[in-house]
Amino acid sequence: MYGIGIRRVATAMVTASAATLLMTACQPGGSPAGAGSSPSGAPVKPAASTSTSGSASPSTPSTSAASATSGSPAHTTTPSTGAKACGLSDLKASMYQAAVRPDGTGTGAAIVEFTNVSGKACTVQGYPTVAGAGNGSPEKNRPLKVTTTGGASTVKVAAGGKAWTKLTFVQVQGEADGYCKSGATPASYPTLVVGVPGAGAHQVALTDGVIAECDDKVTVTALSAAKPS
Repeated sequence: MYGIGIRRVATAMVTASAATLLMTACQPGGSPAGAGSSPSGAPVKPAASTSTSGSASPSTPSTSAASATSGSPAHTTTPSTGAKACGLSDLKASMYQAAVRPDGTGTGAAIVEFTNVSGKACTVQGYPTVAGAGNGSPEKNRPLKVTTTGGASTVKVAAGGKAWTKLTFVQVQGEADGYCKSGATPASYPTLVVGVPGAGAHQVALTDGVIAECDDKVTVTALSAAKPS
């Protein structure tokens, strides 16, 4: 009797298990139990889809991010001086002998100083032209062959401010009227006509003598905000 009771209990357990499996197989959708459900029996929500960029949100990228991915550099603006170019009437020129000049008895080197008398800031740039004014008359100009030296940049000249250029000549040698090493005859000019790019020609005389030079050649520095020696 004891063995028969055990077999009846086992048979009942097998029958109950088979019934459970049959009910599971008949659930809607045909999905097996446990798929899409948590151990507590609550349905599990599918995971949010992820984009290839690694962001779960398809938001529009920022401008900086777009620039970085496009490889385009950020836009830059060249700073402006905020001033117009100087005109002829904006500048007043004066000239004096330079402290540093070649050995000899002629002028050697001179500094030309341009003062902004316009009342407003303006700009100059580049290398001046130079001509000797025969007998002080501009209509009798004798252009000198200019050799430039140094780099040129835009110079902002404040109202009342100054810009400079240095002129270095082929020096006259000897005493009295002197002589030129090249064999040429020395030349002298009461005034020079100095042309400023975009700002006209300025007739100017030395404050301490006259221009004496050889070969009608001159080396000219770019207009500068730094006073040369």
